[in-house]
Amino acid sequence: MSMDRLIENIVKTQNPSVVGLDPKLEYVPEFIKEKKFKKYDRTLKAAAKAILEFNKCIIDEIHDICPAIKPQAAYYEMYGYEGVKTLYKTIQYAKEKGMFVMTDGKRNDIGATMEAYAAAHLGLTDVGGEKIEAFGADALTVNGYLGSDGINPLLEQCKLYDKGIFVLVKTSNKSSGELQDLKIGDKTVYATMGDMCEKWGSEVMGKYGYSGVGAVVGATYPEQLAEMRAALPHTFFLVPGYGAQGGGAEGVSKGFDKNGLGAIVNSSRGVMCAYKKEECDEQDFAKAARREVIRMKEDIISYLPRIAFPD
Repeated sequence: MSMDRLIENIVKTQNPSVVGLDPKLEYVPEFIKEKKFKKYDRTLKAAAKAILEFNKCIIDEIHDICPAIKPQAAYYEMYGYEGVKTLYKTIQYAKEKGMFVMTDGKRNDIGATMEAYAAAHLGLTDVGGEKIEAFGADALTVNGYLGSDGINPLLEQCKLYDKGIFVLVKTSNKSSGELQDLKIGDKTVYATMGDMCEKWGSEVMGKYGYSGVGAVVGATYPEQLAEMRAALPHTFFLVPGYGAQGGGAEGVSKGFDKNGLGAIVNSSRGVMCAYKKEECDEQDFAKAARREVIRMKEDIISYLPRIAFPD
């Protein structure tokens, strides 16, 4: 399954982190923006072109030391069809460089509509009998709160095309507890959703003990992260909230197993805007991103056993 490819990339790079490429135009260095504005004026096309160059430069610097990227669809959709084209090109470029790509779309629907989402992001689209890959990500974040009707169409694509999903379980935002911490009988809503991930994942198990159904569990709630790691032995975690949102390396370590596997930790602004934090020359933005990826990796693995395949 696709999680096997992710795990292999993590072991190869010894790095359990993913870079969230969620670029606002304000994150892009001025010299790139001015170049695109000069050519395309101050248009959505110019913005999308600037973001694509920004993304490619970062990917060029990190692909050998980082296993994955996670582009958030909304940051591309805000630039219209030109932005969506940049999302596609970013996905393809990262894959060409050997990176695992998880599209952060948090899709949530049922029946034919979810089948369409699944085909768009994970599978193939039928065009007069020709099967064509629309976006081609390796995994997609999804909202499971419509139940199995919203997940089953995705599982079919996972089986057919060796893809994965990450289901929202315990998210990193401050108000997540308003719903997710409520009890259903003696279990919280998030624990119930976690159990469902284990059940759904039993249909798409990989060779390293993790299924094609992962879970989003936030770094900002380390106790719940530890609880979910113990309860969900076959569910791989995507862990947002490290760095800018307040999650620390010691806390996120609770999401990992005895082999240093079982989770991948996201950082978005911390990497994209590393050059601003360093106050270095903006021409050095991509190398600053690389330095931040290395810093983040060393921070996280300092709390983990050596990352290795299961015995």
